[in-house]
Amino acid sequence: MKQSQLVAFHAVMTSPSLSAAAKRLGRSQPAVTVAIKALEDELGLKLFERDGGKLVPVPEAQYLLAEAEEMLSRLARVRQTMRNLVEVEAGHVHVATMQSPAAMLFPRFIAGMIAERPGCRVSMFAGSTSEITEQVRAQSIDFAFTDDPGERDNAGIYSVETIVADCSILLPPGHRLSEEKRVSVAQLDGEPMGLLLDNHVQRAGVRALFQAAGAALNVVVESRTSLSVAQFVVCGQCAAIVDPLTTAHFLEPGAGADGGAIVVRPLVETLPYRYALITPRYRPMSLMAKTFRAAWRDEVFRLLDGISANPRAVPSS
Repeated sequence: MKQSQLVAFHAVMTSPSLSAAAKRLGRSQPAVTVAIKALEDELGLKLFERDGGKLVPVPEAQYLLAEAEEMLSRLARVRQTMRNLVEVEAGHVHVATMQSPAAMLFPRFIAGMIAERPGCRVSMFAGSTSEITEQVRAQSIDFAFTDDPGERDNAGIYSVETIVADCSILLPPGHRLSEEKRVSVAQLDGEPMGLLLDNHVQRAGVRALFQAAGAALNVVVESRTSLSVAQFVVCGQCAAIVDPLTTAHFLEPGAGADGGAIVVRPLVETLPYRYALITPRYRPMSLMAKTFRAAWRDEVFRLLDGISANPRAVPSS
């Protein structure tokens, strides 16, 4: 049973005449008649009786009509779904991100992508680098964005593109250094500072900067994420050298810096921060997932360029 036969049958059943059915299909009457005859031969069942110049459906044709409508409707849905997939308007994307972007930047990005693609679903996981890496190892997500995991122990099961950008410093409003255009580490000698926990690579970088400048590092607050540390800055308890996307977070409209809740300044010294865009090698990516990954990469560079963090990409490994 061919789709063209069912289409012809449906048209005849739902049109006032054979000529109307043919016109609706854009085909000749003989072509429609041939399609109906072929369907009857395949079914071994006469579907129409002739009454003068009209085709009158037999009772069995009514049953076939209901089945044909369901089949044609299902085919139309499949066709539309596949068209949406090809045109990147539908699909389910599984992503993971580190916790700081997950607070605002990444959800805003996802929301914008979904708004343009009503047929799209997104599952988002937020966690630590080690938690995200495990998800990638399990090939359970389409792509991830996190801190660079450092030493590669991936056994070829995922690829990493590293994005490097420069850190800056967050200061409370009215801080003695808030009028400076750039802040040097020497100016932070003995200053109450917020820092990430001992197991974070950025902490070692901050310590190295203070040591090179001969400045005392006075840590009064420690936390797992830069956004948590930043809340202590907002409350006037410390200053903090943070990753550039945390800076971008506070410079986004309505996030704090524009309302005077926090002061952002570049550092005189350079402290590179390394992000990673990680893709499982053995999970085939849909067109939708590829579109989201490429768009998020562009968004990261846009955000980092917007705060003059000097973003640069390191080739995939």
